[in-house]
Amino acid sequence: MKKFLFLLSISIIVSSCGSIESYNEAVTKMHPVEDLREDVDKVYKQLQRLHPRLYQFTPKETLDFKFDSLKTAITSPMTSRTFHKELAKVTKFVGQGHMSLSPPSTKFNRKQRKARRKTKFEVSNLDFEYLDKKLIIRNARGKDSVLINAEVLEVNGQNPLDLMKKYKKTIASDGYNTTFHDRVAGYRFLGYYIQDNGRFDSITFKLRNTDSTFIKKYKRIAKAEKKSVVDSAKTDSLKQIKPKLTKAERKAKKKAKKLEWKQKRKDYKKYGYNYTTKLYNRNLSFVGKDSTTALIKIRGFGRGKYKDFYEETFATLDSLGTKNLVIDLRNNFGGRLNEIRWFYSYLTDKNFTLINKSEANSRIPILKALMSNSTSVVTKFFAGLASPYLIPNNLLRSSKKDGQLYFKFKAAKEREANPLNFKGNIYVLINGNSFSASSILSTQLQGSNRATFVGEETGGAYNGTVAGYYKVYELPNTKISARIGLMHIDSKFKTSPDGYGIKPDVEIIPTYQDRLNNIDPELEWVLNDIEKKK
Repeated sequence: MKKFLFLLSISIIVSSCGSIESYNEAVTKMHPVEDLREDVDKVYKQLQRLHPRLYQFTPKETLDFKFDSLKTAITSPMTSRTFHKELAKVTKFVGQGHMSLSPPSTKFNRKQRKARRKTKFEVSNLDFEYLDKKLIIRNARGKDSVLINAEVLEVNGQNPLDLMKKYKKTIASDGYNTTFHDRVAGYRFLGYYIQDNGRFDSITFKLRNTDSTFIKKYKRIAKAEKKSVVDSAKTDSLKQIKPKLTKAERKAKKKAKKLEWKQKRKDYKKYGYNYTTKLYNRNLSFVGKDSTTALIKIRGFGRGKYKDFYEETFATLDSLGTKNLVIDLRNNFGGRLNEIRWFYSYLTDKNFTLINKSEANSRIPILKALMSNSTSVVTKFFAGLASPYLIPNNLLRSSKKDGQLYFKFKAAKEREANPLNFKGNIYVLINGNSFSASSILSTQLQGSNRATFVGEETGGAYNGTVAGYYKVYELPNTKISARIGLMHIDSKFKTSPDGYGIKPDVEIIPTYQDRLNNIDPELEWVLNDIEKKK
């Protein structure tokens, strides 16, 4: 067995070296017209085979026409990156925000990856937002924190408004929703810039704050090395004689540090600590004049051990007799169905079923996702070993009714309300970046008349979305990756017309001036409403 694994590892390394060269050649070259047209047909064929709601928002005749028109319009060779922009303008009409195309980037060999790990790109300290037709720095870390709320006037000499307009042409949202476009293009600005231009190691911004206009350049720099040698010349004069600890004292100190770190790790998991942004994924705080209104901020449903957080949170609210709860789902792009199901059990006093059985086009969707042409040889190998378990598991979770296949998630099972369920008033803050699982939770809360919604229409659709498991298919010629959702996930609650998000009961759109004044208008409205009702 050891010999087999060794030979497998060697073969993977050898094939990897060769595949990097051929892959990079395919990424950078000009692809002939026939290859580009073939890739158009390939991605459409994959969508027709796998996507359970392909023609929900755009009729088949119209979508056929758009794919055919793209093929006709391709009359000269293109690079993969240029072709990606044209193809994405068509696939967005599928009307599913989880369906995405990613252009390929050249791959690094082992030596290059090792060298790159020793560097960091300073621009990763910045987060962006698009408000009032302005691209602004919404958050910054470290020494760049002074740039928060600065307006971006130019990006490498380009007008950011022109860039935003270009990016929004390729962004798909759920249905006919438009709030997602502005929000996500700003929030993920650097990601779209990389898709547009490829990898880069320096970028220059022209910025404006309240009192000046200035240039700020960022580049990839070497990471600071940890100092292992102390400069004795600097420390001798400050040296203090420390009392020598006994063996028992050293042992106790070591034990205390270990316990401290253990508790820290436990908290990191419970609150879902993000090592990049230095923020917790879940937070409980108390706001308002008398600090009696609870605020739960959830940045995403995909990080950490959520059960401990919700149990602790709602036990706290119960012990304090909290009467008002604000749930902040702004810029929450979703995550795990099991987490929102668990969360909702604390927000209702009735038995509930979070989602319906999910429409699918395959009885073995998980295996299809793992065996895609984009997955590694190692993944395929272990998926093959696991197939005697995966296939029966998938088949048992699949069923057919009226000619339609369905797949059952755990979240489709009925669940009881948690004994610690919150019985007071609930407000939910939403915006165009409230997407996927956060929209499913919002549908459940609004459909059951359990909460008042404040903010902006969600980017995720009220009537469901195509997500769950994904097949990432690599187009054979251009190496563009197409991520295709395999299940239609929806709640029992529905609204008409189809194709729009959860609409707020009170619409409030923040402004750039709000950011400059450090005002949260959505939260302020909620706190004022609570005061009026006292």
